[in-house]
Amino acid sequence: MGGKGRAGRGSGRAYRPPTINDVARHAGVSPTTVSRVINGENTVRGAKRTAVLSAVEALSFKPNVAARRLAGSAPLRIGLLYGNPSASYLSEFLVGSLEAASRLGVQLLVERCELGDGAIVAARRLMDGGVDGMMLTPPLGDLPGLVDAVVSGGGLLTIVGSSRPAEGLPAVGIDDAAAAAAMTQHLIALGHRRIGFVTGAMDVSVSGDRLAGYRQALREGGIVPDDTLVVGGDYTYRSGLEGARRLLDLAVPPTAIFASNDDMAAATAAEAQRRGMAVPGALSVCGFDDAALATAIWPELTTIRQPIADMARQGMTMLVDAIRQSDQEGEPQAQHRLLAFELIRRGSDTVPPS
Repeated sequence: MGGKGRAGRGSGRAYRPPTINDVARHAGVSPTTVSRVINGENTVRGAKRTAVLSAVEALSFKPNVAARRLAGSAPLRIGLLYGNPSASYLSEFLVGSLEAASRLGVQLLVERCELGDGAIVAARRLMDGGVDGMMLTPPLGDLPGLVDAVVSGGGLLTIVGSSRPAEGLPAVGIDDAAAAAAMTQHLIALGHRRIGFVTGAMDVSVSGDRLAGYRQALREGGIVPDDTLVVGGDYTYRSGLEGARRLLDLAVPPTAIFASNDDMAAATAAEAQRRGMAVPGALSVCGFDDAALATAIWPELTTIRQPIADMARQGMTMLVDAIRQSDQEGEPQAQHRLLAFELIRRGSDTVPPS
């Protein structure tokens, strides 16, 4: 890590002077901490101050005088990295993030990325751009390589919407298994016995939890889970259409379909109506998230309300707190918060057809 500031000498590439982010990575601290040390502030003491000064010397770092003047008054800069395919989910998340950023007086830099190596490239671009911390929207918090790249680069981050966030990092989400179980129990209570389920992408931790909650509720309701009633999706509208087709083409189709997000539930309702099936008279359809889309279609969706905007607000607050704690001696205390979910009943479900 420490050699990045000198990359290019003798390698045939143009020499790039080390930046404040190179110093932060070398010292294992945030760029804000480096800024405060080189500006002579006394809020950073002990081992962290020593690490920064050692990194400055090792990299022959020469801070720009104008940048130093600005650094003392500059607000924290938070990077928001997203790769979620659901536009309705993202819009709710951005509302919460922007509200929190305004309240906390921080700058928010938003960047889209592809999953896999593209996410790591985007994260490094944000860090090189001088962000003090980063918030990962689902499913990015489930990418170990991405989390490792940010942490090893000296960055601080908060993970939102992962059921198994990395240890030692602040995270916020809901109990996805319990939420999916609650919706399945609701459909069973209405009298449904053949309940189809459209999963999310199974490399996302919450997708497995929602499937587990669905199956557990079936067993507790005295119904043997039937794998032919479970089809794969990836949280996109298109995958919801395909999943609905597969379920409705069964010799004995389900009387209700529970999709793992509202985009796929909306697609399910559309496919049913295309076939001339009344929703909910012939087919009950339920979703997950309660994003704006849930009330933008007809009939409005019965769904699990996941407090997306509040998750973003709390994630942002936790990240800013962690950054400010990191300027002091000792490690910030990581928290994993579970927020409450709610089953919202609207017009897309009813008793099964006789």
